[in-house]
Amino acid sequence: MNWIQCLSKSIQYIEEHLTDRISIDEISNQAYASSSHFQLIFHLVFGLTVGEYIRNRRLTLAALDLLKPGSKIIDVAMRYQYDTQESFSKAFTRFHGFPPSKVQPDKIRIFHPLKINITIQGGFEMSRSLIDEFYWSDFKNQKDELLSDIDKYQRIVNWAVKARGHNPGVFDALTEWILDDSEWTDDKLAENEQILMQGILARFRSQNAQLRAYLNEIKPSGIVNKAVFNALDRFDDELSGKTIYDDLRDVITKMFTDFSVMRDRKIREQIAGGKTGPSGADSVDVFGYINLLKECDARVQWTLFMPDVVEKQQKGFKVEKFEYMKMPAMRFIGKESSEGNGLDTVEGLKELFSILDTMSEYKSGFDYDVLLQHHYGRGVDVERCHSFWGRFMKADTPVPEGFVYFDFIPQRTENNFVAGPPYISQFAFAVFSGDMEAMHKSEGYDCDAMYDITRNIILGQDVNIPYPDKYWTAEVFPDGYDNYSTAYMFSVEM
Repeated sequence: MNWIQCLSKSIQYIEEHLTDRISIDEISNQAYASSSHFQLIFHLVFGLTVGEYIRNRRLTLAALDLLKPGSKIIDVAMRYQYDTQESFSKAFTRFHGFPPSKVQPDKIRIFHPLKINITIQGGFEMSRSLIDEFYWSDFKNQKDELLSDIDKYQRIVNWAVKARGHNPGVFDALTEWILDDSEWTDDKLAENEQILMQGILARFRSQNAQLRAYLNEIKPSGIVNKAVFNALDRFDDELSGKTIYDDLRDVITKMFTDFSVMRDRKIREQIAGGKTGPSGADSVDVFGYINLLKECDARVQWTLFMPDVVEKQQKGFKVEKFEYMKMPAMRFIGKESSEGNGLDTVEGLKELFSILDTMSEYKSGFDYDVLLQHHYGRGVDVERCHSFWGRFMKADTPVPEGFVYFDFIPQRTENNFVAGPPYISQFAFAVFSGDMEAMHKSEGYDCDAMYDITRNIILGQDVNIPYPDKYWTAEVFPDGYDNYSTAYMFSVEM
């Protein structure tokens, strides 16, 4: 059986078990491959992870099931292996753009079963076209003498929005090209150096210089987000080979010093990294130089348009306070919110927090009731969200029987690059006021209003979110668990 037949068989197996709990080992067995090798091949061939494919197909079928008379959201959620109706609703909203309670036949997104069709493309012409595929803007030659500074800035913001939607796919194509052995034979090496070094990297440096000059002209008006300049400086350093990433410094230096090292497949794998999807946010096994450039490109765009997005997203409520906090070592103590453990009732939560109330000598100084959410240091496309009710206590606080804990430390230690706990006790803290329903609205947001706005403020200020390895968030209940959450914590690394 060849690899095309193996992949086809694995897809058929997935389709037949979308309502069952299936593991990657079961799926990879259909292809007679190890789970790690199968996942790599699947991603390379189809451009998405196995987990993404399963999620997309389940959410497609879930929407079709909800259109049937008498369907209940909780029944559909359980059928497609979601642990809670809440987690299903969030995933459904992210995928379809509206909550399951408002499903309509003419608005649902349909993700069809994958089929393999092989086409062969290549040659210098295709690879050289990568340069022109990016969404470039020639600020220097734009005629805008009659525009106000606000209109000039809005023009840049509009460009950034379009570039953010377009460029991630081109970076993924660049990754594929670098990993294509047939494109890196000795006779193509000189041409490829022109494409990558004198083409793409040089073009980004030129665009950044034009953007910086354009922004400096309107900077005195006070409308320019200062974080843009920090993002441009960071991007220019990376484009020049001066990286802040210790793990990549050696291989990047080698490529800039002697491009012939790109003959080596292992070198190219470190330069290319992995594809990260249309939003540029999926997790990857190998974070390479191209991933780094994609991240820097996104940072420039975020600092340009996110402040405008945040302002428009505040409908019926507002951000009352926003600050970054660096706490000492802490320990979160609580229990996971899951089906049947009583934490979906006021009585169950009252019992949990009454136990924590008896531990007042261990208060951390950040003593709110919270709902901590994280993915154990893995990407949202790899590991589902786990939610825990509890509080942040002092480090090394004794853990009551039946409770779980997660440690938080002030910053990474030299050896703390393992994904997941201990997490970092640095976070953005946003406090909201206004209409409670609007604050918790999910329709029109990636997740919900408080999450999106807190994240978008962070992105607009060019502060690092340690995704996915140390990423966590928490809903905060300043008036106690039995009232609405009106604040949000979001992991950062400063």
